[in-house]
Amino acid sequence: MLATFLIGLREGLEAALVVGILVAYLTRVGRRDVLPRLWAGIGLAVALALGIGAVLTFGSYALTFQAQELIGGLLSVLTVAMVTWMIFWMQKTARTLKRSLEGEVDRALSAGGAWAIVAIGFVSVAREGIETTLLLWSMVQSFGDAPATLLGALLGLGAAVVLGALLARGMVRVDLRVFFAWTGAFLVVVAAGVLAYALHDLQEAGVVPGPFTDAAPIDGTGAVATGWAAFPFGWAFDVRDAIGPTSPLAAILQATVGFMPQMSWLQVIAWALYLAVVGTAFVRGLRRPTRPGRTGAPAEDPGDAGTAASPDLPTATAHPTDIPNPQGAR
Repeated sequence: MLATFLIGLREGLEAALVVGILVAYLTRVGRRDVLPRLWAGIGLAVALALGIGAVLTFGSYALTFQAQELIGGLLSVLTVAMVTWMIFWMQKTARTLKRSLEGEVDRALSAGGAWAIVAIGFVSVAREGIETTLLLWSMVQSFGDAPATLLGALLGLGAAVVLGALLARGMVRVDLRVFFAWTGAFLVVVAAGVLAYALHDLQEAGVVPGPFTDAAPIDGTGAVATGWAAFPFGWAFDVRDAIGPTSPLAAILQATVGFMPQMSWLQVIAWALYLAVVGTAFVRGLRRPTRPGRTGAPAEDPGDAGTAASPDLPTATAHPTDIPNPQGAR
């Protein structure tokens, strides 16, 4: 529940802040008449995310075990790719997000097409919705405890909606630069765990060599070897006697750092390489200095000027459009 709560909170808050920016801008320019179209697009995005979740959940029941593992592994790899892209997308474009969204709204209003506003609402929320659905589905497959996993996600999404509404009304102040920095780091670790479990599924499906295929090394007892002698297609370690696979400790470790009591060498290698490469790039992004202006001060986005004083929008520390990079605050 803790892992999926944090995922639901972060992804939901991203979507809530984007929606808040769009609603506030339409209100400020006196076009509340098109708000129903915006909400229609948002509703379609939510329906798409739920539909994808339903298809993945119920569609897999008619498949063979190997097909389920293959599809699960491939979708988990796709999830890792989407999460990784979204982490760096937010890190790179957060500061200009508000100006970009308002520009899209202006173009849609100028064109006068009803579907243009619907499309903006749909696209703005669909990205987070699909990403969240795939990530939660992958975690349900990994944990095998769907009720608790989904409950944590729903609580996180609910908290995100409430927090987003409070931020939009100026009733609470949160340093979102710090929030997105910490949750981004958490998502990097979670994605590494999802990637490791994706390798497990693909190995069970027989499409990647591992302990479940003929490529697995066998020890003297006839079982798949464990340890250095099992490299690279056997088990890296097996501590199931010390940490039960269904124990609370195993669930916590898998939800936080992607650790499983029994992991193959390819899983460990994929987990370590992902953390080394993506984690290093993420930290460098946090440390990257903001672009200085002529006076040496951090350059301001002209599209965000005056945001802190606007009663219709969150304050400068209360939405992602004012986040140059999480390292901007000293």
